[in-house]
This record gives sequence, C-alpha cells and structure tokens, in this order.
Amino acid sequence: MTAGPASTEAAIAARRRQAEHKTAAVEKAIGQLRRERGRLTVRAIADRAGVSATFCYENPAARTLIKAAVADSRSRHDSLGQAEHDRIEGSWRERALNTEAELTRSQKEILTQRQRIGELMGHIRDFDQMVPGESVQALTTENTTLKRRVQQLAGEHRSLQERLEGARSNLRFAERRIADLEAQLLGQQETSGGQIE
Repeated sequence: MTAGPASTEAAIAARRRQAEHKTAAVEKAIGQLRRERGRLTVRAIADRAGVSATFCYENPAARTLIKAAVADSRSRHDSLGQAEHDRIEGSWRERALNTEAELTRSQKEILTQRQRIGELMGHIRDFDQMVPGESVQALTTENTTLKRRVQQLAGEHRSLQERLEGARSNLRFAERRIADLEAQLLGQQETSGGQIE
C-alpha cells in the first residue's frame, strides 16, 4: 500500500517545520554561548541546541549560522591569542638568551679555575721536593678549596644547562604553536567557502 500525495506533502511539511524549529534552536544556542563567552564549536552549539552534529553539518541554514559564528569567534580568539603568544614568546626568548649568557660565563669561569688548579698542582709537586711540610700543607688546603669551588661551579653549570634546555624546549613549543596557529589561519582562509571544520 503506497502513501498518497497528501500524506507525502504532509510528511515533507512536518520535516520542514522540524528543520526550522531546529535551526531556530541553533540560532538561540549561538546567542547564548556568545553571551556566556563559551567556545563556539559545532559540537558545543549542537549540544546546547539539542540537535545532532549531523543536522548542523547537513542543514544549509544551520551550517551557515554556525559557520558565521565560528569564524567571528575564531577571529576574536586569534587576535587575543596572538597578543598573548607574542608576550609569552618574548619572555621565553629573553630567558633563553640570559641563560645562554650565564652558561657561557660559567664555562669560562670553570676553565679558568681548572687552569689555576693545574698550575697549583704543579707548584705543589715542585714545593714537595724543596719546602718543609707546613708549606705543602697550606698548598694542599688551597688546592682542596679550589677543587670544592670547581665542583660548585660544575653544579651551577649543570643547573644552567638544564635551565637552558628547558628554555629551548619552551621556545620550540612556542614556535610549534605559532606554526599551528598560522596553519589554522591559512586553512580558515583557504576553506572559507567550504565546510566547517
């Protein structure tokens, strides 16, 4: 038994009304999320409107509303995100430069101390053969003190090396984040006439 033309038209009209009702719910959900400063994504809008994400993608009116809302939200988020990113990147770059300068200074200091220890060890060997025990004891004490200083500087060097690695890692992360944001921005510009991501 086939449905008559009247029942088919009634079903089409019912689907149209249902689609219009859902589209109105999507528009209302977008307005609510904007007022609440919520994140505008297809999933968030669909959940708030009580519709499926499939409806949001397949219904042209809903898709147009969401696309416009998401594009507007992204442009606002991108400008705020870029300003924050620039501030953070400048801070990490400054820290990395400071750490590298401190590391270079520490390496020079360690090299100087090692050379001094080498010279003093040579003096100790020389004095060992021609001076009484008290002078040797004084040189041994000074040598021990210098060795401790070298150990301390080596510890500082390790700490600065770790800080430098941390700063470099953060800088690499920030650069990757910039590249991702630029890729997203380019993707949005290229697909501005296509489907919502």
